[in-house]
Amino acid sequence: MAINNDWDQLFDQEIQKDYLIKIRYFLAREYKTKQIFPEKENIFAAFKTTSIKDTKVVILGQDPYHNVGQAQGYAFSVPENFPLPPSLKNIYKELEMEYHQPVNRNGDLTDWARQGVLLMNTVLTVEAHKAFSHSKIGWQNFTNAALQLLNQQDQPIVFLLWGNSAIQAKKFLNNPKHLVLTSPHPSPLSASRGFFGNNHFIQANQYLIQNGKTPIQWI
Repeated sequence: MAINNDWDQLFDQEIQKDYLIKIRYFLAREYKTKQIFPEKENIFAAFKTTSIKDTKVVILGQDPYHNVGQAQGYAFSVPENFPLPPSLKNIYKELEMEYHQPVNRNGDLTDWARQGVLLMNTVLTVEAHKAFSHSKIGWQNFTNAALQLLNQQDQPIVFLLWGNSAIQAKKFLNNPKHLVLTSPHPSPLSASRGFFGNNHFIQANQYLIQNGKTPIQWI
């Protein structure tokens, strides 16, 4: 389960723990008998694309999309030929409001990941058509450990925590070198309650610039 970058330290630390051994046995069976997303080789895509040292922004999602072909291993992202999911549509609406220009892009966010945006879900797998179906198998032990490792880093990192589930991660984030921004989730149910108008994308880039980092090209 090598990531081939500095995330390997986390994998080396967690790999022999009971919870991860149980997850691996569980998934080995589930992938053989059910439709599980994302594809096995993409479970850790976000970590493979965005190393710790390159992480500038963390966007924390809940769990992968559960419809066929959508999940890529990156929070909120879908392949370029897929219609935009509702939450991603609202993320783009917020970008349009912040930057006063239309967002003409598909739903594939891997360009963000390559620029240093860690698109991490708190739960890394899901059964087809059953949202949050793997929420109890122990993934949060792993993703919480990832957040704690990021919290220890010296470089400035901006954490964008949208919705109650993501906001719970605040308890792991106490490094004064980092910026933690919270708001309601971009889903249609809550976007109008404070996600729209949160200015998180501009705030994130301002913080990066203030700390001598290249800003993210969001659009």
